[in-house]
Amino acid sequence: MKDQLEQQFSKLYNKTATNAWFSPGRVNLIGEHIDYNGGLVMPCAITFGTYLLTAPNDDHVFRFRSTNFEETLEIPLQAHYKKDGKGWFNYPLGVIQHLVKAGHVLGGLDMFFYGDIPIGSGLSSSASIEVVTAFALNKLFNAGLSKLDIVKLAKSVENNFIGLNSGIMDQFAVTFGEKNKALMLNCDTLEYEAVNSNLGDHVLAIINTNKPRKLAESKYNERVEECAMALTELQQLLDITNLCDIDTDTFNQYKHLITNETVKNRATHVIEENDRVKLAAKALASNNLAEFGKLMYASHDSLRDLYEVSGKELDTVVEYAKTDKDVAGARMTGAGFGGCAIALVKASAFDDFSAAVTKYYTDKIGYSPSVYNSLIGDGVGPLL
Repeated sequence: MKDQLEQQFSKLYNKTATNAWFSPGRVNLIGEHIDYNGGLVMPCAITFGTYLLTAPNDDHVFRFRSTNFEETLEIPLQAHYKKDGKGWFNYPLGVIQHLVKAGHVLGGLDMFFYGDIPIGSGLSSSASIEVVTAFALNKLFNAGLSKLDIVKLAKSVENNFIGLNSGIMDQFAVTFGEKNKALMLNCDTLEYEAVNSNLGDHVLAIINTNKPRKLAESKYNERVEECAMALTELQQLLDITNLCDIDTDTFNQYKHLITNETVKNRATHVIEENDRVKLAAKALASNNLAEFGKLMYASHDSLRDLYEVSGKELDTVVEYAKTDKDVAGARMTGAGFGGCAIALVKASAFDDFSAAVTKYYTDKIGYSPSVYNSLIGDGVGPLL
């Protein structure tokens, strides 16, 4: 892979790349729409991601190229950068803006990005681009940022430069990911535990519905606002900062404070899902995949019925999984509105599962999904 990318870099820039970096995508095993509610999530890095090759230039410009997109950008070094349309290059440009604004001195750079994460699939291609850019620039220009600094910078890019009210989970997972471990992350304190994720004779299947979702244009921000409304009403009698500061039992005592039924449903999902993450960590740590699978299904049902971020495509995948004896559990992953589902499938039956879920989905939806077999991989770093 590295050799092929170096050849492409040479073809694009007529020079040799001097450095190469990789940042993964992520899937969230359980704990969805929790990150902006101060709760627990359990993501892991995957083995698909974003590659970045760089070489300095003496032209005092930043150049952005990718074989995934036709759009390119060449922009001089300056004191301020702003978002330019809807191009993919806004993600690395936002990183540059944040570094410049913080007083870091950068130099001209030719950059080539290549990603093998399916675009718009919900596997966090945007966080992967942000983090690989921040990690590379930090090393190249001696910015002195820690890994946590990189996470916070990338989240700020997403929120303030791109304009999406996302939480911190995606950037954290692709930065701190560890091979064969899930990260149980407290999104409020940013404390985390690397949970041994021995999948035994199972593998992680990623099923891309191939229904693109444009997250910034979806109802994601609406869900954030609904959760804020629920929190405000609960704060009439409860001294809490986030919805996830209380458990399900406490919520049931005070949920009458929430007057709008839809808003109450949103809060119910968030608080029950936070409790599910705690149970899931215990199940994984004890290699109880059957219990973990039940929690995955319960998570999906809640996202479908209470949070209403699923859809017929994702539901169809999970519907099939429930009929397959070789699947321990399945759920949508990511923000929803299309994108991907995940399933724990017996390794020996993966090919049969892939063929069967493809046929079932195609018969019901009218076009086929893409099914991937991923490992749990490491976070961002140099491409060796």
